[in-house]
Amino acid sequence: MKISTKGRYGLTIMMELAAKFGEGPTSLKSIAERNQLSEHYLEQLVAPLRNAGLVKSIRGAYGGYVLSKDPETITSGDIIRILEGPISPVDFTEEDDPAKRQLWLRIRDSIAEVLDSTTLSDLINFEDEGKPDSYMFYI
Repeated sequence: MKISTKGRYGLTIMMELAAKFGEGPTSLKSIAERNQLSEHYLEQLVAPLRNAGLVKSIRGAYGGYVLSKDPETITSGDIIRILEGPISPVDFTEEDDPAKRQLWLRIRDSIAEVLDSTTLSDLINFEDEGKPDSYMFYI
């Protein structure tokens, strides 16, 4: 399964809104500029997120978008399913071998478990403890 730019950029929008949760609306223009993305493309992505009830639009000079729920209650799985559709590595209707079908189901379920157990709050509070901040080379 490959997640397209729809899913990746949609997750970016939602993470930006989660980081500003409770601070008022955030414009798509500011999100686009901060992440070097097309504002027009982000407008296309925010519509299904709004229709699904994950974000609310606020009109006016200082308008923009806000999350409609707490970042701890919105999972990456919610966002990916809205923008990408069902999570499935293959079309199961074409698979008649029971062993392979079981493999695809296990893969699907593993991906879904990771996405559904990762909230926006988890993503915006992520700290990479395993990597050093910088490399030092000695000559």
